[in-house]
Amino acid sequence: MNNKAVSITDNINKVLVGKPEAVKFAVMTFLAGGHLLLEDVPGVGKTTLANALAVSSGCDFSRIQFTPDTLPGDVTGTSVYDMKSGNFRFIKGAVMSNIVLADEINRTSPKTQASLLEAMEEKQVTADGKTYHLEDPFMVIATQNPSDFLGTYNLPEAQLDRFMMRISIGYPGFDDEKKMAENFLAGVTREVLMPVVTREDIIEMRCQTAAVKIVPDVSSYIVSIVSATRENEKLRLGASPRATLAMIRASQACAYISGRDYVTPDDVQNVVYSVLCHRVALSSQAKMEKADVHSVIERIVHKIGVPVV
Repeated sequence: MNNKAVSITDNINKVLVGKPEAVKFAVMTFLAGGHLLLEDVPGVGKTTLANALAVSSGCDFSRIQFTPDTLPGDVTGTSVYDMKSGNFRFIKGAVMSNIVLADEINRTSPKTQASLLEAMEEKQVTADGKTYHLEDPFMVIATQNPSDFLGTYNLPEAQLDRFMMRISIGYPGFDDEKKMAENFLAGVTREVLMPVVTREDIIEMRCQTAAVKIVPDVSSYIVSIVSATRENEKLRLGASPRATLAMIRASQACAYISGRDYVTPDDVQNVVYSVLCHRVALSSQAKMEKADVHSVIERIVHKIGVPVV
């Protein structure tokens, strides 16, 4: 792996025990310039992962705790009247940071969820008729509980499509949970982490990730997979062109942290499920047949010929 990427992942693994794959995919998403959706039950370390990534990368971090009464202004910022100056003063919202944790994003109203759309896509915020550009690097890490939990709203397709990857952390194994308990008793928590790279390092690593070579055969392989989701009878909603671009960037990031300057079909296959599964929707017939999105994508991938690189 790339040495600086190794430093980041190793640092996070100190506090998120036994979840190297989740950590790897989070770092990949960050270096690819994307946003990450963490979907899992409460208490498995979603917030710890987001916070540890921010600390390890030396970036500013802010957290928005979404609730049913959270307002769009709480996210983007709002103008307040200054009694001393007699003018309105803009107070920046929590989204104006390098890494933003949108905690339990599916517990707030669709109107408040939509306040993140401009920031996620265009890296800017418009408030009171004025546009504020967000500083690089910028990343939204959203957490959500499974949609069948009480008090949750389904995220709209337009917002899901803006997340480069969706991953789950899952419960730890017995040995990992035992190690976690030992760390807790020893005082090893995310508060003891120190930055291992700088914000400028992250910007440079993002540029290096975008420069990873991807030959026409591999890019065609990606397009073929995404296009096939739009023609599959078990899917009522296929992946968008934005999914194609996300697959390219995610594959480049996978190659980069592996220490290569070129993308292989294996890189594509490593990221395909995390990039596509949340962007497509099953048809009514597929739901009646108890099909799941992962198996549908898996069959699509198996049908597409793998290029020789």
